[in-house]
Amino acid sequence: MHAKDILIDGFGRIQEEVHAALDGLGPGELHRRPAPDANSVAWLVWHLTRVQDDHIADAFDLDQVWLSQDWVKRFGLDLPRHDTGYGHGPAKVAKVRVESAEQLTGYYDAVHEQTLGVLRSLAAKDLERVVDERWDPPVTLGVRLVSVLSDDLQHVGQAAYLRGLVQSAAA
Repeated sequence: MHAKDILIDGFGRIQEEVHAALDGLGPGELHRRPAPDANSVAWLVWHLTRVQDDHIADAFDLDQVWLSQDWVKRFGLDLPRHDTGYGHGPAKVAKVRVESAEQLTGYYDAVHEQTLGVLRSLAAKDLERVVDERWDPPVTLGVRLVSVLSDDLQHVGQAAYLRGLVQSAAA
C-alpha cells in the first residue's frame, strides 16, 4: 500500500463519519449547544470542513471550494469570507447556522472530492515538499496532510459525541 492510499482511506473515513454524525439531524439538533460556551454539531462539521478546504487548497495552490463553488454565498454566514472557525468564541460559534444537515454534507462532499483529486495524483516524493516555512522545522506536505486528517477526526468525533448527547436529551 502506498502512502497516498493510506491518506485516501483516512479521508474517506472522515467522510463516512461526517455523514454518520449528521444523518437525520434537524436544525434544532444541529445548533443545540450543551452549554453556552460549547460548540454545536453544525459548527464542528462546518469548521472541520473549512480547515480541510483551506489547508488542502493552500498546500496544492488551489482555490478553496468554499469560494470557487460559492458555498460562502450558499451558507450566508455573518463571518469573514475566509473564516475557518479557528479561535471562535461562543458569539462566533452561534453565527454558524445552517439550513440542514444536507447543506453541511454537500459542502463536505465537495471538499472531499477536491481532496481526493489531489491525493490521487501524489507521488511519494511529493510528501517531502515544504508547504509552510513559518514553523521550525518547516512543515512538509506529508505532515500537513496528517495534521488535517488528525484535526478532522478529532472534530468529527466531537460532533458524533455531541449528536449522542443531543439525541439522548431529547429522548
